[in-house]
Amino acid sequence: MRTWPYPAIVAHRGGGKLAPENTLEAIDVGARFGHKMIEFDAKLSADDIVFLLHDDAVDRTSNGRGAAKAMTYAQLRALDAGTWFGAEFANARMPTLAQVHERCVKHGLAVNIEIKPSQGRDVETGVLVAREAAHLWADAEVAPLMSSFSYAALEAARDVAPNLPRGMLYERVPVNWRAQTSALSCVSLHANHRTLDEALVAQIKDAGLRILAYTVNDPARARLLAQWGVDAICTDRIDIIGADFLEAS
Repeated sequence: MRTWPYPAIVAHRGGGKLAPENTLEAIDVGARFGHKMIEFDAKLSADDIVFLLHDDAVDRTSNGRGAAKAMTYAQLRALDAGTWFGAEFANARMPTLAQVHERCVKHGLAVNIEIKPSQGRDVETGVLVAREAAHLWADAEVAPLMSSFSYAALEAARDVAPNLPRGMLYERVPVNWRAQTSALSCVSLHANHRTLDEALVAQIKDAGLRILAYTVNDPARARLLAQWGVDAICTDRIDIIGADFLEAS
């Protein structure tokens, strides 16, 4: 089995459901709740700045409108990415990967960087996110774990930053998961927890891969997945599934 330096519990999009996702404020909340690892989504602005956003459009998580890939980072930075969640988060911004790195160093957080390309930008997003992550985390004790639903993006990340660990992301684990993860030299497979069962977990583990299950918000389900051998649980409920949840169970 490959080495696995990552914690068992991962805070989804920084602060789960307790803060506006993919912001520095969310990272602060995740750390405040004692979490040691966060997951977040990285994509490219029109001028190729790596920044955090889940959706292709900015509408849901900011006061802006339109496709993120059509906006420069200066335009994206001007948007309020916090008020939609709560008045106390007014004027939160969509941070750059460099800003996120600085905040994670401050809090001592390991990271899972999901490469989240806008439509049609898979390869360049994989290249630029991985290249910058490799530079920013060059001296990190624990390397960032790169993942993506996009095979092309993760392949590009592998080519430019082969030393960064990779995990292929699936909504539903396909029949050819072995071939894909092998071709990308993945250390892990990341899957929607609802599509996992004990037999599939055993097959994935037997293939020498670690498993990250997302997004697990029920404590009983988290315990069961851990019993099956799942290595990491990504959760929105960072308040009830804490960093030491499995140790305390």
